[in-house]
Order: sequence, then C-alpha cells, then structure tokens
Amino acid sequence: MRRERADHTLQPTALINEAFIRLSRNVLELDSRAEFIASAANVMRHILVDHARSHLAGMRGGGQPKVPLDDVKTFSWQDPKEVLALNEALERLEQLSARQAKIVELRFFGGLSEIEISDLLGISGRSVKRDWATARLWLYKQMSTSE
Repeated sequence: MRRERADHTLQPTALINEAFIRLSRNVLELDSRAEFIASAANVMRHILVDHARSHLAGMRGGGQPKVPLDDVKTFSWQDPKEVLALNEALERLEQLSARQAKIVELRFFGGLSEIEISDLLGISGRSVKRDWATARLWLYKQMSTSE
C-alpha cells in the first residue's frame, strides 16, 4: 500500500484492522510465520477485491485493463479495475492449477519469498520458481486478451 496514491480510500491501517478481524473470526492453529502470512495474504486479497468491487459498483462495463505481471513490484493498486482483473484471472488459474494460483497469491498478496513458499507448501524451490514463472506468463496472456 506504500505505493498507493495519497487519497486512496482504504488506508493500510484499515486493511490490517479488517484482516485481523476476519482472521480472528476463524481461530486457526498456525504452525509457522509463513502459514500466518499465507492466511493473511488470502484475507487481504479478498478485502482488496471487495473494496475494488464496491468502488466500481456503478462503473462496470468495458474491457478489463492489461496488467503486466513481469515483476510483482510493478503492479499498481490505484485502479480498482486492475485488482478485479487480477482476481478474476487468479480464479480461472485456480481451476487449472490450484498450486500455481496459491503461489501467485502468496508471492503477490503475501510477499513471501520463493523459499518461504517452498517451505509452506512442502515443495522444492525449483518447483516454486517454475510454477511462479508459468503462472505469471499465463496470467499475463489472460489479462492481455481480456482487454
């Protein structure tokens, strides 16, 4: 959120507060920091998507914008349409490869490293790196053609 515009209606403290409230509703036994971050990333993804949907409630229509996913740090949360486009593409990816979708969610929304993801999912770092690259390419193609 630090790259957000100053007048963004969802402040970082509000995001964290809402995430905490949602996480505390479902008391989970988490074995590690990585599992907690994975759960928090999932919750924050849904909060941001819900916020974008409510912001665009009266502005629906038209094609989805192109969102380059070559580098996680280049994504901008300024346009709620981009958040919704990414979420819709992630939902389609989840139907094809739940593991790849989870890796994208953990990297993108949770900020976990490839090593942390491999530990959390119990797969090799190479598999994470390969799935991350494949998922980024697939998402890029999906979001490019949805314009």
